Amino acid sequence: MANKGPSYGMSREVQGKIDKKYDPELEERLVQWIVAQCGASQPEAGKMGFQAWLKDGCVLSELINSLYASEKKPIKKIAHSDMAFKQMEQISQFLNAAERYGVSKTDIFQTVDLWEAKDLASVQRTLMAVGSVAVTKEDGLFQGNPDYFFKKAQENRRDFSEDQMKEGKSIIGLQMGSNKGASQSGGTGYGRPRQIMS
Repeated sequence: MANKGPSYGMSREVQGKIDKKYDPELEERLVQWIVAQCGASQPEAGKMGFQAWLKDGCVLSELINSLYASEKKPIKKIAHSDMAFKQMEQISQFLNAAERYGVSKTDIFQTVDLWEAKDLASVQRTLMAVGSVAVTKEDGLFQGNPDYFFKKAQENRRDFSEDQMKEGKSIIGLQMGSNKGASQSGGTGYGRPRQIMS
């Protein structure tokens, strides 16, 4: 919570390791993309400015809505509020919409990671995943520099005819045990030491 005091010992070490994963250069790229994508205002530079900009969930909700056609927006009501519960609810709506958009569950941060600034690196990972899905979809709704994100792998379905399938069953692959004519002849018997000739 906001009134939580400093951490000590092991908790401080763990938080320090989490904080080191935060990437200021990635923050800059993400801010540029979000501003280009949904027209949000620029945040203050730095980790805490980034957190304060996203904390109420409104910018995140506008971002995910901008990736949908106008009649299909997943978040119907974006409410600016100073109440903690409302802000966390808005973040949660974004996370649910991001998962429906195609972001893997393992790439989605927890609400407290952003709201309490516990793990802003995971927030960056989620935003990168949203951008990657948007670039991959190629539906014309992505704005900004597509070079910031990688395209996700697409299905490459292959259809084989019945004859090709039968032909494939008669081929023995190298993983199946073919030894290309090698044998163990000349080796020593089981349990005996190897004879080294000089």
